[in-house]
Amino acid sequence: MNAEELMRRYEAGERDFSIADLSQASLEGVNLSGAVLHGAMLDRANLRGANLSQAVLSGATLKGADLREADLREADLSDAVLDEARLTGANLEGAILDQADLTSANLEGADLTGADLSEAEMYAADLTGAELDYANLQQANLTKAELDKTNLKGANLEDANLKDAILDEAIVEGTILEGRL
Repeated sequence: MNAEELMRRYEAGERDFSIADLSQASLEGVNLSGAVLHGAMLDRANLRGANLSQAVLSGATLKGADLREADLREADLSDAVLDEARLTGANLEGAILDQADLTSANLEGADLTGADLSEAEMYAADLTGAELDYANLQQANLTKAELDKTNLKGANLEDANLKDAILDEAIVEGTILEGRL
């Protein structure tokens, strides 16, 4: 399936595109709100500014995907692979990212307010200036993560691994920090 066929079928009312191969597809600025892309291959896809709010991307592979300024509010990205994905300025408010792989992902300035990142792999992820207030980061691996100027107000970091994480000027008021430092 290519990007044009996906959009034609979406506009015709179809929503389930599970396990579709859209690697390197150009989907910049498209509206796929509520689409089901469970297990889809979206490696290196251009989804910059796309509306993926309430989309199901569980188990999807988005290695190196461009999701800058994308709307992923309340999207299900559980078990998704987002290694080296660019999510700068993305809106992930209320998103489900439990057990997602965000190794070396760029989430600079992203809004993850109330997101579920429990057991997420975030090794060396850049979360500089991100909004993680009231996010669930239980058992997340934040080893070597950049958390400079990150808002962690009310976040749950219980049993999270923060070894060698950088927390300069991070806001940690009301944060649960019981875990491995």
